[in-house]
Amino acid sequence: MSDWDGYGERDARGRRDDGYGRGSGQAQPDGAQRMRHVQRQPQQPQPQRPARPPVPPQAPPPGGRPGRGVPQQAQGPGSGFDSGYNTGQVYGRPAGPGGPGQRPPGGPGRPQGPAPDWRKRIKIGSIAVVSVLLVTGIGTYFWADSQVRREVDLSKVIERPKEGDCTTYLIVGSDSREGMSDEEKKKLHTGSAEGKRTDSMMILAKCSSGNTMISLPRDSDVEIPSFVGSQSGKKFPSQGRRVKLNAAYAEDGPELLVRTVEFNTGLRIDHYAEIGFAGFANIVDALGGVELDIEQGFKDEKSGADFKAGKQTLNGEQSLAFVRTRYAFAESDLQRTKNQQKFLSALASQAATPGTVLNPFSLYPVMGAGLDTLIVDKDMGLWDMGQMFFAMKGISGGEGVSMNMPISGQRGGNLVWDKAKVQQLVKEIQNDQKVTVKGQ
Repeated sequence: MSDWDGYGERDARGRRDDGYGRGSGQAQPDGAQRMRHVQRQPQQPQPQRPARPPVPPQAPPPGGRPGRGVPQQAQGPGSGFDSGYNTGQVYGRPAGPGGPGQRPPGGPGRPQGPAPDWRKRIKIGSIAVVSVLLVTGIGTYFWADSQVRREVDLSKVIERPKEGDCTTYLIVGSDSREGMSDEEKKKLHTGSAEGKRTDSMMILAKCSSGNTMISLPRDSDVEIPSFVGSQSGKKFPSQGRRVKLNAAYAEDGPELLVRTVEFNTGLRIDHYAEIGFAGFANIVDALGGVELDIEQGFKDEKSGADFKAGKQTLNGEQSLAFVRTRYAFAESDLQRTKNQQKFLSALASQAATPGTVLNPFSLYPVMGAGLDTLIVDKDMGLWDMGQMFFAMKGISGGEGVSMNMPISGQRGGNLVWDKAKVQQLVKEIQNDQKVTVKGQ
């Protein structure tokens, strides 16, 4: 038997154990085995390394089975070797959250940043949106306010009735052709008369008990009272003259019209609003038309009206013809005032919707089309105008009363008001009571 065969020792079962190629079950690795044919050199003392803190064992990788992970290597003083497996440092790369050697989230070689603070982002975004809306709203207000023509001075109206509990508006549609070309006058069938006259007049009472819209026929028989000239400042005494209501406007403008309405009704007018033919048609076109349900078709050559019964959308030209027609009806001016109320309520209902008010692409054209032709009193602000439109919208929605001024008969072709009913109507409005008077 050779020397090689005699090398090593045998275990209890007679197997050789040369101590080579296997690990040790002890906590510390085995030292070098003595080999008879190798001359050992004197071992130099090694410097002591500081002990590393123990590292907890790593959990098995996701989806792996227990016991199949990387075995933990012995560490400690004198071991002289640290593979880095236990700390996840393999080939100089730090261990990611998914285990040793795996790439961290966020892409190759990109360290994962802090999670986004969505609450902070939402807060900043909300502040930015509110700021933009605030700036836009303020800018819109000042722009719109600069477009309004405050030309009527109600301080010139003398001997006024007492103030009531409701807010009252005198709304006037004039036949002014101001700013209209010859082609537009022909298209809208307005003619070319100089100056301007009232084509429609109505009182709107905004009350907590309910809103009321009262049409004043232009042929109403009224007395012209004493008044102060709007231009001359001269006082004109009463002469007891009885004329049609629209003659007061033709004689000295809005101030005398307000004075005449107040004198003959006993109701104080808080605000005045007037719009001409061109502004009226432009507003309707800017809204994209106004939907209206016409109960009975009619035709009129003078106004250009030609309507069939049923629901339909009227453009600016058709709308103007609808509110101006009088000769096609047996009731003449009384039926025309009813149509005017019906149309204005529908117009206000559509103009005061969120789709128009909150949409700048709809709001700006509508305001631009009507504000520069709207004439109001000097104390009327945009808030008052908004209240006026929403009051008209409420009436169209069934939250108020619309009527003609009560009529008792005629005098020389003029319509005579029923004085008893007018007094009761005025009293109910002044005291903010529910209106019970019926008109034509």
